[in-house]
Amino acid sequence: MPTRRFRILSALCGILGVAMVMVSFNLNPGPPANASIAQVMVWGRQYLDSIMLGAWLQAGGSFLSVVFAVAIVHMAGATTRFWGAMTVFGGIVLVGVSLLEVTFYIDAAQGGVSGNTTTVSVSLDLITTVQRLFPILAAPALFFPLGAVILDSRVLPPVLGYLSLILGGAFAISGVVYLFAPILAVVVALSIIQGVWFLAAAITLLVRTLRASDVATAHPA
Repeated sequence: MPTRRFRILSALCGILGVAMVMVSFNLNPGPPANASIAQVMVWGRQYLDSIMLGAWLQAGGSFLSVVFAVAIVHMAGATTRFWGAMTVFGGIVLVGVSLLEVTFYIDAAQGGVSGNTTTVSVSLDLITTVQRLFPILAAPALFFPLGAVILDSRVLPPVLGYLSLILGGAFAISGVVYLFAPILAVVVALSIIQGVWFLAAAITLLVRTLRASDVATAHPA
């Protein structure tokens, strides 16, 4: 049975992961709309340090969020069950997509520093392409099985399991639509909701763990 320390650390991973990702998204302004490659390169040189820090925060935050999801699987005793294994696999996919996006951000920034316009242009195009993978597969691959794990256990309230399934479905639908229509704002909104879900789940786990500890202290066996 997972220890109190494990539950607390798992919850803190979830909270810290969300905080890191949110900070990374707001760390620096994006390049000007419809900017030329030359303008993007000027922007990249101006915000190079914050771009690099944002890339690190996004990579680390995504990893910690998935650590929290895998911890839920472990606490539910679902590691060897189908939905538990699929949650782990979905986490790998999500982190992989996030790292791929971060890689192209760093490549674009380095291309701007070296004055390589081809690298900047190709990397920016690949960033946009990789971003489409998040709603198409990465997010649904994690939230669908994670919701099933939560509903089959008592680790978190069932409402969080149902919300996880709904969020996975919303991402999947928006991902398909995003292939044919520029609805980036919807995907961004869902990403924010995803962060809220992780934060709510992590705080809920933390509160439950602390309350259980207080009850055990007040009524020792």
